[in-house]
Amino acid sequence: MSKSPLAGITLLLLEDEVLLRKRLAAYLEREGAEVTTVANVGAARTALGNLAFDAAVIDVNLPDGRGTDLLRDKCFPPTTTVIVMTAEGGVSGAIEALRAGAADYLVKPFSPDELPVRLTQARKVRQAKRADEFRRGQENELVFGPSLAGVRDQLAKITAADRRLTGYLPPVLIEGETGTGKTAIARWIHRNGPRAEEALVELNCSALPDALAEAELFGHERGAFTDAKAARIGLMEAADGGSLFLDELPSLALPLQAKLLTAIEDHSLRRVGASRATPVDARIIAATNADLGQLVREGKFREDLLHRLDLFRVRLPPLRERGQDIVVLAEELLGRVCRRYGQKPTPIPAAGRERLLAYRWPGNVRELAHEIERAVVFGGEKGLAFAHLEAAAGGAAGISLVRPGFAFPEAGFSLEGTIDEIVGLALKQADGNVSAAARLLGVSRDVVRYRLKGGKENE
Repeated sequence: MSKSPLAGITLLLLEDEVLLRKRLAAYLEREGAEVTTVANVGAARTALGNLAFDAAVIDVNLPDGRGTDLLRDKCFPPTTTVIVMTAEGGVSGAIEALRAGAADYLVKPFSPDELPVRLTQARKVRQAKRADEFRRGQENELVFGPSLAGVRDQLAKITAADRRLTGYLPPVLIEGETGTGKTAIARWIHRNGPRAEEALVELNCSALPDALAEAELFGHERGAFTDAKAARIGLMEAADGGSLFLDELPSLALPLQAKLLTAIEDHSLRRVGASRATPVDARIIAATNADLGQLVREGKFREDLLHRLDLFRVRLPPLRERGQDIVVLAEELLGRVCRRYGQKPTPIPAAGRERLLAYRWPGNVRELAHEIERAVVFGGEKGLAFAHLEAAAGGAAGISLVRPGFAFPEAGFSLEGTIDEIVGLALKQADGNVSAAARLLGVSRDVVRYRLKGGKENE
């Protein structure tokens, strides 16, 4: 049996007609709402001054004034969804209420069954408005070359599993260096899943000051802190029914990590200053450029949160490990940039492709996109040769391990053994992390693995 959309919400009912007030209150309470009933505008002002409400159903014409006066005087915080009731012929009053901020109106007599539908519709509009405040730019299509075949297969399996589920969707954890495209992957998962029509709310955790992070993520009630002049829903609540993307997740403080874990496990959250929990169903997609296991060992990340998130894990390889895909991606980005600037695309010359492949791309896809745009705007066709990348790559490779005055011994020496020794030094410096050692050496992880395998075979 499906849960009522009114379950767990607090609701103010303003109606002076006793029988109608009792009938509506009984229905709303059967649907799971916590109802406060008042019979006049004065009592409504008192209730609004003392309590926070998720929704309100108010009549227009009352003994001591008009319900629309409460809207005009901004007695309702932005988080309260207001539905206006009006008698036949009183539509002009309802229109006045809509202009003052009401979400919808009902003409008496009406069936109480209409209330859950109207409130749910109004709540979705409110969520979408809040989500839009934090929505970033337009989504870019992912370019899946051969190097991302495994990632694409993973994503297809995740979205296929999502469509078979009828309830809460499990979290997804995306790992990758800065600039590898974690945000694009998160958007792809949302856009191709069963919640594509719902809100995708994105939050860069590293951009939130610690003092504001809890209120931004979970919302707050009026008066919860000094500047909380009105209640406000948080980003997790704004993503209810959709997805919440938490980029740079380890930036959240440990106490906030604990509260996030509770929200994920209980499917509910508690706004700052609230005395009760609010049900929420937001699919969590988290991203990190750090090794969460290492952070757990250092006491900087909660182990229980890692275990809760680490169900569907997607790892994005750095650009330097993507081989010929670098050129494919560069050509795709070049086409997009040229279309944006109204220019005709020019092919990347052979020298430019070679330099793109030779460069290590510490900034990954983001750096590549910036290089392409700079080349189009400032360099034109000549800029696509990327001559400056050759100098940058040479600077990194110009470090010499050979002592001045070195001479090869007459008996010769083992080149293979020296390479293995250098790889061993890199692994030692990287604490045994193959990916980190590969970055130090400027090679792919496969090269390091090959050397490790060869070493074992030679023992």
